Amino acid sequence: MKNNFYLLLFLSCVQLLTAQKINTEKLNQYFDALEKNDRFMGSVSIIKDGKEIYSRATGFLDIETQKKATTQTKYRIGSISKTYTAAMVLKAVEESKLKLTDPLSNYFPGIQNAEKITIDNLLNHHSGIHNFTDDKEYLEWHKEFRNEEQMVALITKAGSDFEPGSDAQYSNSNYVLLSYILEKIYKKPYKKLLQEKIITPLKLKDTYLGDFIDNAKDEANSYLYTTKWSKTTETNTSIPLGAGGIEATPSDILKFADALFNGKILSQESLNKMKTIQGDYGYGLFQFPFGTKKLYGHTGGIDGFASVFGYETNDKIGFAVTSNGVNMNINDISIILLTAAYGHDFSIPDFKTVKVDASILKQYEGLYKSIQMPLDVTIFVENGVLMAQASGQSAFPLDAVSETNFKFDMAGVEIIFNAKEGTMTMKQSGMSFQYKKQ
Repeated sequence: MKNNFYLLLFLSCVQLLTAQKINTEKLNQYFDALEKNDRFMGSVSIIKDGKEIYSRATGFLDIETQKKATTQTKYRIGSISKTYTAAMVLKAVEESKLKLTDPLSNYFPGIQNAEKITIDNLLNHHSGIHNFTDDKEYLEWHKEFRNEEQMVALITKAGSDFEPGSDAQYSNSNYVLLSYILEKIYKKPYKKLLQEKIITPLKLKDTYLGDFIDNAKDEANSYLYTTKWSKTTETNTSIPLGAGGIEATPSDILKFADALFNGKILSQESLNKMKTIQGDYGYGLFQFPFGTKKLYGHTGGIDGFASVFGYETNDKIGFAVTSNGVNMNINDISIILLTAAYGHDFSIPDFKTVKVDASILKQYEGLYKSIQMPLDVTIFVENGVLMAQASGQSAFPLDAVSETNFKFDMAGVEIIFNAKEGTMTMKQSGMSFQYKKQ
């Protein structure tokens, strides 16, 4: 649900062949390594031709009680919920309950530009409606119950960021409004609609709109990692609804995906509309490259949960990752799953780091500024670990590769220090930024 989604940039150098027998043993070794090194807690699944060919769970659903996760453990899937909501909106169109050209003013006339904003604009993030989760105040009330009246008032007050249809910008507000519109046209709560339109027809046993997390129901808490795993706060699911409130297993996500992309939920015409990408966005879908292949799917993030799924429609291969604690780039896990699904070999990282003397770490402490980047970065030592914190963001730990080189795998960040010159170089996504200590 957080607006920190990204398009997956998969390796393009591999020559992809038709899917071969999956190396289950090596995949298990890979996830053993992630678990041993506190890199990933969660569950994964791979399907081929509608059949699950690999599943695995690692870590704990609750660290305090040491309750281990299983492949039946449910995770909040964040913005993957939007794919379900988009499918239900298009189902409503097929049932003549709604038109893609209908203006938002039919339902919420008080929202800025409501007469210009269409259902289509909401589905593919071309509405211009401000994304409420971008505001700092959101974290002050995200744990509290919010009803439709309160959420619509908040979205109305936030206004518009651009003229409808003139640009594309991801906004959770769009899908919260779509959730309310579904409730209005069917005169039923979103939770019941999800059950009737998706869960019951597809016989999904481990999918539902979330409530308060209950470990006794095999629902996972979420965690963030600094020097150890720490439990996060819990967003009240009355806020995101169909924008980010669904809980599921990766196996259930792929059952839904396989049904969606093979005509078991929508007509081919409706599915084609979902898959039409405009300004990076389809209807509840992104497009992910993997070599010469193109997958459709979505990412998700809410509290400490992170998730992603993708489906290749020609080969009928799909993967899903649900996590309640990730201390690396989840994109790397996705690449491994797809590489294995297509029968290719892959390397298991050793996650080796070096021990750097505290006196050396202290030399790097300070405030760093760059003329290339608006974000200042503070470097400090906490409990013997070098930490970095960009202005307005949470602090994160840096793993030492050498006495001068450090990394933060979760965001693909590498930092190289020069204590003598009082500088540091930050590398990310193929870009390099120079910083000077103040």
